[in-house]
Amino acid sequence: MKESEKMEPTNYTRVTEFVLTGLSQTREVQLVLFVIFLSFYLFILPGNILIICTIRLDPHLTSPMYFLLANLAFLDIWYSSITAPKMLVDFFVERKIISFGGCIAQVFFLHFVGASEMFLLTVMAFDRYAAICRPLHYATIMNRRLCCILVALSWIGGFIHSVIQVALIVRLPFCGPNKLDSYFCDITQVVRIACANTFPEELVMIFSSGLISVVCFIALLMSYAFLLAMLKKHSGSGESTSRAMSTCYSHITIVVLMFGPSIYIYARPFDAFSLDKVVSVFHTVIFPLLNPIIYTLRNKEVKTAVRKLVNRYIFCKEK
Repeated sequence: MKESEKMEPTNYTRVTEFVLTGLSQTREVQLVLFVIFLSFYLFILPGNILIICTIRLDPHLTSPMYFLLANLAFLDIWYSSITAPKMLVDFFVERKIISFGGCIAQVFFLHFVGASEMFLLTVMAFDRYAAICRPLHYATIMNRRLCCILVALSWIGGFIHSVIQVALIVRLPFCGPNKLDSYFCDITQVVRIACANTFPEELVMIFSSGLISVVCFIALLMSYAFLLAMLKKHSGSGESTSRAMSTCYSHITIVVLMFGPSIYIYARPFDAFSLDKVVSVFHTVIFPLLNPIIYTLRNKEVKTAVRKLVNRYIFCKEK
C-alpha cells in the first residue's frame, strides 16, 4: 500500500499548488530543449494556421474532407498551446510550480481538446467511407449541415469526457505530497499523490480514457483497412483511386500517431515508467507538429493550394 493511502483523509491541509519536476534538472540540457521545443511550437502555429487559411481562401478546397481538416488544424493549435507555453517558460524557472486551479484547468482542456480530436478523427473516417463507398451520394450525405453537427458532437463528446476526469480529481484529498514528475498536469500524475485509495477513480479514468482510445483505435484501423481493400478492387480507376488511397494512408498515419501514445498513457494502471515523459512530449508537442507536415506532403491539392497562397499573399507573385 502506498504511503499516501495510509494517511487519513481528515484533518489535512489542502494543497494549493503543485511542483513540476520538468524534463531535466541540468541547465545546459534545459537550454537545448528550450531551443528545440520553441522551434517545434513556432512551426506548429503557422503550419496549422496556414492550413486553415488555405482551406478558407482556396475555392477548390470546399469538400467536407477539407472542412474537417481545418477543424483538426484548429484543435492542434489549441492542443499544443495547453502545455507548450508553460513548459517553455519553466525552462528558465528554478522552481516550477502550478496552482491547484491552474492544474485542474490544464487537465480539463487537455482532455477536452484531446478527446474532441479523437472523435473528429472518427468523423473523418466516416467522411472517407461516404466518399469511397457512396461516391454518387457523397455530397448529399456529407452536406455542410451534417458536417457542422458532427464537429459539434465531437466537441460535446470531448467536453463530457473532460468533465468526468475533472470531477473525479477535484473530489480527491491532497494533503502533503505535491510534486508531479512531469512538465504539466495530467490525471496520471495527480492521482498518484492523492491522500486516499484512488483505485475506483483510476478504474473509471482507465475506462473513460484508455478503453475508449483502444476501441476507437481498433475500429478506425478496421474501417481504413476495409476502405483500402475497396479501393484496391477498383485499382483500374486511375488517378482518383490513387488520390483516395493517399488520403487514407495520411489518415491512418495520424490515427496511429494520435492513439498510440494515448493508449500507452491511459490504458494501463497509473504507475510511473521510464518512457512516460518521452511519450508525453510526443503526445503533446510533437504530434501537433506532424499533422500539417503529413497533410501538406501527402495531399496534392493542399500542397498546391498552400503554394499558391504563399506566392499570392507573401511573395506577391500572383494577383
